[in-house]
Amino acid sequence: MFWSDRDDAPAAAPELAGTLEADLAVVGGGFTGLWAALQALEDQPGIRVAVLEAEQCGFGASSRNGGFCDSSLTHGLANGLSHWPDDIETLVRFGRENFAGLAASLEQHGIDADFRLCPEIGVATEPWHLEGLAEEIEVYRAFGEDVDLLDADQMRARVHSPTYLGGMIRRNDVALVDPARLVWGLRLAIEGLGGGVFDRSPVLSVNRVGSRLAIRTPNGRVLADRAVMATNAYPGPVRRPRRYTIPVYDHVLMTEPLTAEQMASVGWSDREGLGDVSNLFHYYRLSADNRILWGGYDATYHFNNSVGDRHDQSETTHLRLAEHFFQTFPQLEGLSFSHRWGGPIGTTTRFTATWGTACHGRLAWVAGYTGLGVGASRFGARVALDLVYGQSTERTELKMVRKPPVPFPPEPARWASVQLTRRALQRSDRRGGKRGPWLSLLDRFGVGFDS
Repeated sequence: MFWSDRDDAPAAAPELAGTLEADLAVVGGGFTGLWAALQALEDQPGIRVAVLEAEQCGFGASSRNGGFCDSSLTHGLANGLSHWPDDIETLVRFGRENFAGLAASLEQHGIDADFRLCPEIGVATEPWHLEGLAEEIEVYRAFGEDVDLLDADQMRARVHSPTYLGGMIRRNDVALVDPARLVWGLRLAIEGLGGGVFDRSPVLSVNRVGSRLAIRTPNGRVLADRAVMATNAYPGPVRRPRRYTIPVYDHVLMTEPLTAEQMASVGWSDREGLGDVSNLFHYYRLSADNRILWGGYDATYHFNNSVGDRHDQSETTHLRLAEHFFQTFPQLEGLSFSHRWGGPIGTTTRFTATWGTACHGRLAWVAGYTGLGVGASRFGARVALDLVYGQSTERTELKMVRKPPVPFPPEPARWASVQLTRRALQRSDRRGGKRGPWLSLLDRFGVGFDS
């Protein structure tokens, strides 16, 4: 992966060996687990915290994503309004507070993650996209968002592509970040506050031993008062999240650095984060060294929640992404790609995170950010800490937290329903956004499939 493929990447943390006493164990060293550990250490200075990561911190989505950091906790305002109309103002407030808190934490701990406030644009590439954006902008404005519609000329003046018909620009509470450097910075901050981080330490089991939890790894164990499970798309020692989340594979290309002439040919002087607004969409951005990251479109589910290295590379998907890239930027024909990768995103039927507890409340879990976890994972970790410490807060009283999403059906119906939905989304894009009977049925029950 490009983000973690650096000469200055930190060495892996040590593997857990022997028995360790802890007040809080965190299972998973991605964004959620690291934010949980850091916030716990900030809340209770001197607390004994142990982070257990099966591979190396950031191995999963936390170092494979596009680095789009959004304040939304609800996968966009429209989705939030459809599920939690009574709570939406509170959810928007929490999202903004979380976004500001994330930025403040990076400054406080000196985390150099190339965090950069910048606009984000939803790009229209089909006439039907313009109608949807015109409706969406009114919703955003009703909640005080700084948004505007762009016509074709305005959009192409910002970024030069013959495919653009317009767009919607958002200017507040969105940023771009280097995700791997964010992981490395969070790990360093945790260690600086006295927390322990252990790589190559997959958790094999969690069992109650009296009033405590025994968390076993291949060469050690942690005896902890409480635990947070933050494995997201990957299976963890508690099975219940698998009812509500599935791993959806997303794939990404990264170009070689653009020359000055190539940069001039695409414009993009404000370096906004971009994404088209089809059902099957692309997201793309510039890196610090003027590469273009180009991902999305295909969202692939493998039977029985399968995850693993064998799914990371897809010749078919990566070739399709390359074809779409040059359709968008024909002036860059001949530009090569230096990196390609894939990885699983945890998604739920309502496209947002879900929480739960196990082990008589001594373990809390959270999963299912559906592609917007760069920012929302900090909030997800905050709620998980509230739950595991038995704190009744305004956060834990949210319907989003208290009521789980509709579960995915068991196999083979799970695989079949995902394939049916993917085909319906493709048809909708071809038919000018018309939802069709299957998607309309899903809309009626407030469920769906997305990455």
